Amino acid sequence: MTLICSAPAKLNLFLHVVGRRSDGYHLLQTVFRLLDFSDQLRFTVRDDGLIKLFSSTAMNVPEEQNLCVRAAKCLQAMSGVGLGIDITLEKKIPMGGGLGGGSSDAATTLMALNTLWNLNWDKETLLALGLQLGADVPVFIFGKNAFAEGVGEELSAVQLPAAWYLVIIPPVHVSTAEIFSSKELTRNTIPIKIPPFSIWQGHNDLEPVVCRLYPEVAVRLEWLKQLKNTTIAAMSGSGACVFAEFATEQAAQAAYASMPDNMTGFIARGLDCHPMRASVK
Repeated sequence: MTLICSAPAKLNLFLHVVGRRSDGYHLLQTVFRLLDFSDQLRFTVRDDGLIKLFSSTAMNVPEEQNLCVRAAKCLQAMSGVGLGIDITLEKKIPMGGGLGGGSSDAATTLMALNTLWNLNWDKETLLALGLQLGADVPVFIFGKNAFAEGVGEELSAVQLPAAWYLVIIPPVHVSTAEIFSSKELTRNTIPIKIPPFSIWQGHNDLEPVVCRLYPEVAVRLEWLKQLKNTTIAAMSGSGACVFAEFATEQAAQAAYASMPDNMTGFIARGLDCHPMRASVK
């Protein structure tokens, strides 16, 4: 049996660091927006229990560390299923860009194998397993745009207006660990309450640190902030990608057409829910 699935990117419309736990993990508040810009995964069931990854894109990650493979192996071990899987991954979401590509791939893998292996695990069980793989994995299993707290695992669905995004990809790979360990990072943003709050009143606490360390990010963000008709211009996650939000596709396309030749990016529509949301109850 074979299943072809999309693994959408996400944006952090804002990201506040509101504290730090005793174990060193940071306490966050953020809004996740799903995007109509995806990796593609093809899953084919194997009878021999092996888990194999195939990719048309060169990835500087050993197979055993790839989040798709890790997700499949964790689900296989916890369920005791004897089946295996061939995973073919077509990467479109840039790695290390703050768009959640690896986490989305892992979440899609869990949801697809839950179906293909006839496990019928509920969403709460998959969410708990996803959190073991990474803090951003649960939101993709949750399947909706969400306000997140804790380390990112406390999720509440939010309704967001229709929007289009110009996302710029700087030519740098930002280390999330480096940014969160920076002495310059503020960790005392006053928590907001849901409801009510405005996504347009937020900010990204990681942004100043990244911009100081990576001028390529700062230049692109400043260019976005001078655009007209934007409702948000910010960095996603720990970077490196930066984005601007527009109310219409026409406005986003106009901004894209004016982008300097030395910048690369893409246009994407905001989604209301994950393409596979209905597959997990």
